[in-house]
Amino acid sequence: MLGLTGTRHRAGALLAGLTLVTAGVALQATATPAVAATPHRILFDDGHAEEAGNADWIISTSKPDPLAQDSSPSSETDWTGALSSWGVALQKTGNYSLKTATSALTYGGTSATDLSKFDTLVLPEPNTLFTTAEKTAIMTFVKNGGGLFMISDHTGSDRNNDGEDAVEILNDLMTANSVDSTDPFGFSIDSLNIGSDYPSAVSDSTDPVLHGSFGTVTKSLIANGTTATLKPADNSTVKGLVYRTGYSGNTGAFFATSTFGSGRVAFWGDSSPVDDGTGQSGNTLYDGWNDSGATNAALALNATEWLSGASGSSGGGGTGGGSGTCAAAQLLGNNGFESGSTTWTGTSGVITNSSSQSARTGSYYAWLDGYGKATTDTLAQTVTIPSGCTTAALSFYLHVDTAETSTSTAYDTLKVQVLNSSGTVLGTLATYSNLNAASGYTQRGFSLASYAGQTVTLKFTGTEGSTLQTSFVLDDTALNVS
Repeated sequence: MLGLTGTRHRAGALLAGLTLVTAGVALQATATPAVAATPHRILFDDGHAEEAGNADWIISTSKPDPLAQDSSPSSETDWTGALSSWGVALQKTGNYSLKTATSALTYGGTSATDLSKFDTLVLPEPNTLFTTAEKTAIMTFVKNGGGLFMISDHTGSDRNNDGEDAVEILNDLMTANSVDSTDPFGFSIDSLNIGSDYPSAVSDSTDPVLHGSFGTVTKSLIANGTTATLKPADNSTVKGLVYRTGYSGNTGAFFATSTFGSGRVAFWGDSSPVDDGTGQSGNTLYDGWNDSGATNAALALNATEWLSGASGSSGGGGTGGGSGTCAAAQLLGNNGFESGSTTWTGTSGVITNSSSQSARTGSYYAWLDGYGKATTDTLAQTVTIPSGCTTAALSFYLHVDTAETSTSTAYDTLKVQVLNSSGTVLGTLATYSNLNAASGYTQRGFSLASYAGQTVTLKFTGTEGSTLQTSFVLDDTALNVS
């Protein structure tokens, strides 16, 4: 039986590792995010001549699984490939599961590299056209919630001499597919060969690609590349983030993002920024990843995080980041708090096994406020609700105890809210207060079905007044979809 406790002392319940959350957006203390409960699944394509000529656009020579080359890489040379720095940086966070596709891309099939098993697809300068079936697979994957990272190169970069270059191949994907050929992403890739430049990032402190867990983006690099022309009239979500010197608005976008259906899209106009200068013998490579005049690593890694719906989320919920169906699943990571501070973000010490309160089950629970002084505690988790779901039932058990004596005034409150990726409150599900104090836990439940197809943040905010404690204690959360 849970009863009234004394004033809480933060030091006695501290669990290191949680980062502060302000307005629903996690502020990372370091350049490496906390480990997610379910790794975000990234598929790098190597089935379209990505190693032709001097190209070496792979994360490792071990395929499909780079871990077979080195299961615990610490430097870019532990894996072999011009994209090894990118791959190793993701692997070292513990948040990503990486694979390489070497055959035709499929969606909804049984192969180990079928797109339905991944959250993001990276196309690093493809040099052969995608088949009709592949284009359908890619576009359906994105439409149903997958992330697509398209990396082009300059016009004429036909490395295997088949008459097609990356500009033509990616434009063909966007304009000659069976899913949507009417400028689905809101941009087209320019037929240009720009010799050199250091394109600058726009000023937007709220953009998660420019200001993400891996650092702040200021400039990128062109070493023979191209740009895109934006067409916001066709897709209002298209956004230029990095521009060729002297350009802005709808022209000269060197890096751009967009959405399509429930999915996300990123475009980069050159492969040189992700080239780390290391790779297989015989290739002439350029170290753009570590170029001191640019911030290419931060741009690549932040974009990967954004495309995967990351920033603290638990991945695709086990159904495949691009799955249009809705397999019955529980989506919240570490939903009973037994893994300590993983997956959730919030005020340090909120997730605890302190004996001053009791978990409903297990040993750990989340304890907001209870200090007897003006305090605001938060707890949040970001999750993607698959677009095919008609049921999305949020539930949690709540215990409230208080030293307040009023039976009419809510001095201390707990808000349960849903926010978007920018931290804007989409809805307040409930507000509890000292007036809800009772012994034991009570289960609370709400429908989030209206957010199907969206990546949202579930956030608890406890606000305590200047005197007399109120404790809001949570356990056994769940978000069940079907």
